[in-house]
Parts: sequence; structure tokens; C-alpha cells
Amino acid sequence: MSNNQDYFLKLERELKYRNYSPRTIDVYINCLKYFLEKIDKIPELISRDEIIDFILYLQSKNKAPKTVNLYKEAIKFFYKEVLKQEQNVDIKLSREAKKLPIVLTREEIKTIINIVKNEKHKFIIAISYWSGLRVSDVINLRVWDFDLENLIIHIKWWKWEKDRITIFSENLKNDIIKLSQLKSGNELLIESERGGKLTTRSIQKIFNEALWKSWIKKEASFHSLRHSFATHLLENWTDIRYIQELLWHASIKTTQIYTKVMNPKLKNIISPL
Repeated sequence: MSNNQDYFLKLERELKYRNYSPRTIDVYINCLKYFLEKIDKIPELISRDEIIDFILYLQSKNKAPKTVNLYKEAIKFFYKEVLKQEQNVDIKLSREAKKLPIVLTREEIKTIINIVKNEKHKFIIAISYWSGLRVSDVINLRVWDFDLENLIIHIKWWKWEKDRITIFSENLKNDIIKLSQLKSGNELLIESERGGKLTTRSIQKIFNEALWKSWIKKEASFHSLRHSFATHLLENWTDIRYIQELLWHASIKTTQIYTKVMNPKLKNIISPL
């Protein structure tokens, strides 16, 4: 076992101890591997200047600011929490371009759902929009997560954080009953054709095919369903703090981005031409 392997194991252990998600753990370890491979020195002997040179190297390769920030966060965490070296953690995050979320109209979502022939695929798109779910939420839905009487979904342990509650439409009640037939409470509500969990890729493919068949030209993704859920709630004058809770945003600032893509007053403004 190499010395670097010891560092990776220590980083993994510290991240697990702090309840980071498995995906974040993989990302941080891969970032650290690439960093140490490029610097090729014992981590304790790497200077702040060398870290900055590595960041400049990433930028010279036209890495996106979001990607560069992931490397910075991984390196900062490693030096501060694993090596306990405070002098190397004063690294500022890169400024990211402020992109507005892609939002589909109600009619566009209706078109996308109606064009899907496979009932299970139709349900996946519908539940994601009506409940504001992420891909990971959909993959992990279990029979016992649904309160059919109160139209509530109990999302458990998303990203190793606290449980959360969200809503679903009564229109989906019969679909949920049908999908949960002959299943015990802890079984997955939606499974792949071979049994077991669906993959992120397969769900995104379902949405992309429906979008293409709908002739909708927006650069939308599966996550646009969640964006649309939040925006449409705002347009219905739902209190933004309720939306924050439904989306499980840690900060209200994250939820406020949707106020920039909805503005009912804009619809009443007529172009000068």
C-alpha cells in the first residue's frame, strides 16, 4: 500500500465520519489523487504556492469554475481536517457564472408527460415534477415513503442528511397503489427492468427522449422538472419559505434564484414593437 493510499483512506474516513455523501467522498478522493499525482511530492511538504500553481494549471486547461472549486474544496478539506495544516487552507473559491435555471412551462410539462407511452416512465417524470424530486430521490423511493391519505412523501436520508417531507398530486395516487402492489414497505417503488435500482443515466435518458419527442427546444434536463416545480409554486404565490423546506435548501438564497425566472408582471408588459 502506497503512502498516498494511506492519505486517501484517511480522507475517506474523515468524510464518512462527517456524514458526507458517497458521491462527494468519491469526488474528493479523485480530486486529491489528481492533485498529488501532478505535484508528485509528500503532501506535508507541498507549499501554498504550489497549490496555487496547480489551480492555475486547471484554469489553463479551461476547467469550469465549478470544477476548479471542487478541487479547491477537496484540497482545503484534506489539509485542514486530515493533515491539520492551517497554512494551506487560505484558498479562495473561483467566481462562478450565475446561470438561471431552465424552467419548463406547465403546458410543456404536460406535453412531455403525455408523449411518454411507458406507464412507469410516465410516472417517473410526473412524480419528479409534482414533488420537486432529484434523480437520487426517485431512485431511492420505497413503498413506505408514501402517505396516501395526506399526499405526502417522506424522503429519507438524502445525501446522508436529515429526512425531509414533500408533497405529491392526488392524480398519482392510483399509480402509486398499482406500483406498490405485492410489495413490502421497504421495497423500491420503481425498479429497473432487471430488478434493483434504476441508474441516474437511465432516468435522464427517459426524460431526454420525451423532451426530444415533444419538439421542445429548451436546453432542459431532468433537474429542470424540479426547477419548474419550485417556479410554478412561486407563481401560485406559495410562501418562499415553504418552498425552501420542500426543496430542502439550507439557505433561502438558494431558493430565491427562482424569483428571477418567474415574474407574472413581465407577462403584462408588451414589447414596443
